[in-house]
Amino acid sequence: MDIRGFLYVLAAAFMWGVIGIFAKEVLAEGISALEIAFWRAALAWCMFLIHAVLKRQTRVSRSDLPALFGFGFICVTLFYGAYQLAIRDVGMAMAAVLLYTAPAWVALLSWLVLKEEMTPVKTACVAMTIIGVGCISLGPKLMSGESLNLSLFGLGAGLVSGFTYALYYFFGKKYLHRYHTPTIFLYALPFGAALLLPFVEFHHKSAYAWVMLTAMAAITSYGAFSTYYAGLKRLEATRASVIATFEPVVAAIFAYLIYDEKFTLLGYLGSGLIIGAVLLVVLSGARTNRFAGDEE
Repeated sequence: MDIRGFLYVLAAAFMWGVIGIFAKEVLAEGISALEIAFWRAALAWCMFLIHAVLKRQTRVSRSDLPALFGFGFICVTLFYGAYQLAIRDVGMAMAAVLLYTAPAWVALLSWLVLKEEMTPVKTACVAMTIIGVGCISLGPKLMSGESLNLSLFGLGAGLVSGFTYALYYFFGKKYLHRYHTPTIFLYALPFGAALLLPFVEFHHKSAYAWVMLTAMAAITSYGAFSTYYAGLKRLEATRASVIATFEPVVAAIFAYLIYDEKFTLLGYLGSGLIIGAVLLVVLSGARTNRFAGDEE
């Protein structure tokens, strides 16, 4: 496995792991969740636009425009909307578990469409990440004996969020060989943001709110997607999706350091499973590379 690819994806997971910090700060300023989603997409688009223009990476084939707009609809509009609805109807913890069914969707799509081999190691890693995220997210409720608030619509929305999140990996593998990352998001982000507009109620924003929104877009969209797609060029989609599930571990660590939110015993167990899955991906990748070198 390419160590640079691993480090790129891990860096993206760290950047996605701080989404909650920015979200909490902006929500405290009276900005709604969907408005945050809109500005995250819109401001990140401005950054990708500048990057694409400076690097002269703005041209795409007309025949690929429907796919790029479809990516904006599915992976911005639909993904953001479904995840917010899941949070509303089943709560943040269960929504996070359903979101991180993404590695399973990625593994299935990679096997069916990209023809990546579905090995026992990959299957074990996917299972470990889903169970690990479940332990981190649902641990506090399970340990306290609280009942889980479930609705069929919320569960469906959560599964849709996991599936659409998985399509980031699939789309990247199909189109990264044609276009640079800034080119893809130059076309996808404004279309996705525009489709969010009918559902957004805009509020007055302080200078601090604008700073947080801009930093959120720069770090968790522009920075994270740039480094993630750089990693995806070097890794199989399933391996990349497993490494990216390091995100909830990062989020939990920052929640403890900044907001004094503590892990439960299940939370520590879940973190260990995710870290173990990531290490298993690294070790299996190294073993594969060694065998390939021996054959040469």
